[in-house]
Amino acid sequence: MSVTTAMMSVPKPASDLIEAFRSAPTCIISDNLARLPGAVGLRQFHRSGRLVGAAFTVRTRPGDNLAIHKALELVGPGDVIVVDGGGDETRALVGEIMKNIAEHRGAAGYVIDGAIRDVAAFAASDFPCFARAVIHRGPYKSGPGEINVPVSIGGSVVSPGDIVVGDEDGVLSFPAAIATSLLEAVRAQMKREDETLLAIREGRYQGSYAKS
Repeated sequence: MSVTTAMMSVPKPASDLIEAFRSAPTCIISDNLARLPGAVGLRQFHRSGRLVGAAFTVRTRPGDNLAIHKALELVGPGDVIVVDGGGDETRALVGEIMKNIAEHRGAAGYVIDGAIRDVAAFAASDFPCFARAVIHRGPYKSGPGEINVPVSIGGSVVSPGDIVVGDEDGVLSFPAAIATSLLEAVRAQMKREDETLLAIREGRYQGSYAKS
């Protein structure tokens, strides 16, 4: 079966704008997105490190990774390979070899609404990987699939070129068009929360956090 590619490459926001979100906790980004978006049911499998990059999206038949192999021929530095595998946990979509291919090509990491295997290789690495589950059973490789189309990841829609951020609290994404204003709001909230924590340590806290 065929794999279709909507775009050969994805327009990306400026690298410094993407990188500015590296220090922003996903929980604070979420607060400033009305606490609505974000993938549900995915967890971190890599050793440490934050995921920050631009979405390079893949939709594939559950349990089949042909489209992911095709995508790995196209991804470049800073791309987050975002895979809509339908949430299927019965077959792993990527393992150690596909981790190494993505890492070699400069990708920023994987976000997979599905399962992975070779979990020890991910756990020993700082190459970011968020997925739903682990299973030893390998994938089919017959397709079909789509590359660089809007996908659904744990109930959250991700479009090609969206900024993707992941940390210990989970993964979310947002359009590049709102990144600048969102960053300002996130930084303002981070400052307020730092001031609240300082007030707690110094015994000056008056309950303001409950009103935020």
